[in-house]
Amino acid sequence: MVREPLGEADAAGLSRMFKALSDPVRLRLLSLIASHEGGEACVCDLTGPFDVSQPTISHHLKVLREAGLVGSERRGTWVYYWVLPEALAKLSDLLRAPAAPAEVPA
Repeated sequence: MVREPLGEADAAGLSRMFKALSDPVRLRLLSLIASHEGGEACVCDLTGPFDVSQPTISHHLKVLREAGLVGSERRGTWVYYWVLPEALAKLSDLLRAPAAPAEVPA
């Protein structure tokens, strides 16, 4: 963003990610998944820390998945989630400020 202006498609994709992360529950879910042992978490491990219903957690996970922030896979009766590193890299690249130019001695 600081090196060149965002194109329309990139801006739309990134805005979906930021919109998904603007909810505190979703931001916490992403953090829980990313910090979970092995880098993935069962939905059964994600419902306890929240004061919301399991269907609400499932909705938030769906929003994160549709925004391209997490991947998922059904294994038996449970769904497992993991953070998509390429999505975090896109957000990081966008927010990374360029290095300040070195001062030239007088």
